[in-house]
Amino acid sequence: MATARTPRGATGTGGTKGNKGGSRVSGPGRMSGSVRAVGRALHLPFTGTARGIRKATHAHGAGESGLGKLIELHGVNGAGDVMITVALASTVFFSVPTNEARGRVALYLAITMAPFTVLAPVIGPLLDRLPHGRRAAMAGAMAARALLALVLSGAVVTGSLEMYPAALGVLVASKAYGVVRSAVVPRLLPPRFSLVKANSRVTLGGLLATGIAAPAAAGLQLLGPRYPLYGAFVIFVAGTFLSFSLPRKVDSAKGEDTALLAADEQHLHGPHRRPVKRPGLRTVGIAVTHALGANAALRWLSGFLTFFLAFLLREHPLTGQSAAVSLGMVAVAAGTGNALGTAVGAWLRSRAPELIIVTVVAVVLGAVVTAAVFFGAFLVACLAAVAGFSQALSKLSLDALIQRDVPEPVRTSAFARSETLLQMSWVFGGAVGIAMPLNGALGLSVAAAVVAAGWLTTVRGLLGSARHGGTPRTDLA
Repeated sequence: MATARTPRGATGTGGTKGNKGGSRVSGPGRMSGSVRAVGRALHLPFTGTARGIRKATHAHGAGESGLGKLIELHGVNGAGDVMITVALASTVFFSVPTNEARGRVALYLAITMAPFTVLAPVIGPLLDRLPHGRRAAMAGAMAARALLALVLSGAVVTGSLEMYPAALGVLVASKAYGVVRSAVVPRLLPPRFSLVKANSRVTLGGLLATGIAAPAAAGLQLLGPRYPLYGAFVIFVAGTFLSFSLPRKVDSAKGEDTALLAADEQHLHGPHRRPVKRPGLRTVGIAVTHALGANAALRWLSGFLTFFLAFLLREHPLTGQSAAVSLGMVAVAAGTGNALGTAVGAWLRSRAPELIIVTVVAVVLGAVVTAAVFFGAFLVACLAAVAGFSQALSKLSLDALIQRDVPEPVRTSAFARSETLLQMSWVFGGAVGIAMPLNGALGLSVAAAVVAAGWLTTVRGLLGSARHGGTPRTDLA
């Protein structure tokens, strides 16, 4: 009876079972729980970051329209490109003395940029003929750069000539991606979203990814010249698959036609109904053509400063700094200015785009003249920041004009072809930057003359368009 009245689990068999249960909780069970907790702790930075990125890129309807996936794809594109840029810059520019580096960079431009300049105008019209394969075209551009990164990984070690055609292939593939991306953005606009706002988000996504990938590429470069290219291979392979995640409507060309670039009133009333033998950019309106000219001057300046300051600062670093630190400071200033200009452009929402372009080009002209007259370390960094800011803001204003003045059926083509012209301007500016003597005042005086020519030839047309209010065709968000 005493045994019967004893509470179960206090002594005897019940207590033994209780202990066994406790041992299961405190032994292997507790250990597996700890392992899971550690796994979650290690996993959280990656999943948390991924969720944060996805939340930012998919905000305000961008996820539903597909724009968020394009922003992520453009970030992948920027990260891969900077990996290749770091590897090639270290091989062609940093690994040899300045005089030899100048010759090697000139050879690099001659073998890669010269054919690229010839091919660039062909890429846009060629892709216009394949509007139903835009996702495949973007995936092909990614896959091509992935394979070429592997080719370059061997060439940068041996110094073989195959590096130059491979680099040309990377440029052409990057250009093809850029043209298609410009054509895709209008297809993915969320409701009540302006094209300027969409382009600014895509651009900011690329800039942020580039800023994150650049230090990673520099770290991989310390391991060896081929490791950034291995990183580029992995990134572009991911981009190849990500390209096909874009919505199917990207491949639709319903209602599109080819843009022709001139302010011809007869053509402004609608797209061509008959095939055009040599399509150009002639149906975009006077404001767009003048804005494109002003942007070409700023893009020329960007290419010029990239190469001219690279050699100038290597030979004459900023006061108290090494050549590498000087170049890094200028690059950071330019990148910061570019990001700020993109953010301001999104905030302005395409208000008075003609006045914005006239103003920013005038500001850049003043900055170049000031830096030429009072050449110094601080002014060079300021010039890089102002040039980056103005280029970004002016490009977004050009986008706003294209959206406002260009008929919708030819708008996609206008974006693609205008981007081709701007990239060619950058190439020409870079060539002049390499050819110039390493004299800061002289080089910046030449740059000021080019920017002044671009401003003076476009300011009257832009102000006239602003005075008459343009020819608005769509409501901007």
